[in-house]
Amino acid sequence: MDTKVRTLLIPAIVAAGIIVYLIMFIWDRIPLALEHFDPVLSIAAIIICAGGWIVRGERYRFILDGLAIRTSSSFSIASIFASQTANLIAPARLGDLVRVYILKHEGLSGYSQGFSSLVVERIFDIFTIALLGFIAINFVFNVPSWAYTFVIVPFVGGGIFLLLMYALGMVKSDNRYIEMLFVIVRQVKEASLKPRAVAILSLSSILVWLGDIAVCGVVVAMFGESGSPAVIILAIAMGNLVKAVPITPGGLGTYELTLASILALAGIPFAAATLIAFIDHLIKNLVTLGGGILSVYVFGGWVGSAIKKALKARIGEEDFGS
Repeated sequence: MDTKVRTLLIPAIVAAGIIVYLIMFIWDRIPLALEHFDPVLSIAAIIICAGGWIVRGERYRFILDGLAIRTSSSFSIASIFASQTANLIAPARLGDLVRVYILKHEGLSGYSQGFSSLVVERIFDIFTIALLGFIAINFVFNVPSWAYTFVIVPFVGGGIFLLLMYALGMVKSDNRYIEMLFVIVRQVKEASLKPRAVAILSLSSILVWLGDIAVCGVVVAMFGESGSPAVIILAIAMGNLVKAVPITPGGLGTYELTLASILALAGIPFAAATLIAFIDHLIKNLVTLGGGILSVYVFGGWVGSAIKKALKARIGEEDFGS
């Protein structure tokens, strides 16, 4: 089998297998799900989700500003929508590379700065959801042991990365490949470790993820289930930490399974919890897709080519620092 085909097909098969497994639990409850559909709550969830993307865009604009890249709010929001839409189909979060290509195409940065902006965003995302999960896990009973691992490991990894940034921040190398890494480390340090940057990025990241949690809370309410805030926070934190491991495109299947498993700890029947997880993810993916379509309008049809390049992870060594 062709390597490129295998790269796309295997994650898709894994996602399909998990989804089929979950559908087995909810097949008989799909008519009930339609009965619980509430257009008012659905619109509220969509508005909250869209608001979260605006905050994400402003946070990304601030990150770019820290790298001396000046953009508008609409540009940064559209860039994120384009890359996240690509992540719905791309394995291993290769869709993130779309933002790197957009910045390069618009003549705003070299590839190293584009990579650095992604690293800063990912650090604050993972740190924030791990922190929220760590706080919530202390208020939830019967938590599986693997959940503790997922909320602790990001802190350990983040601490190690922080030490590396301080240790390697002024180091240079004559080796081209090692120097590429050092360049990114220096840029990440410059954009994220100043006191003002830490404060703004931390606050905006908390707002982003509280919005994500609120969407799930609205869906839980739509089904008339009672889940404690701690359980919903832990479910979203765990779902996204598992989703951060690039097993399937967009975390499809793994996100729903994790979310449903944690919500079931609150006494929500697993079938109902699975429906909630599916609808929560569906709302978020539809908003992402809608934003991705708008981003093509903002940037033009060439974004499609950028998505194809991202799927192939095509970045030339000679262009990295330019």
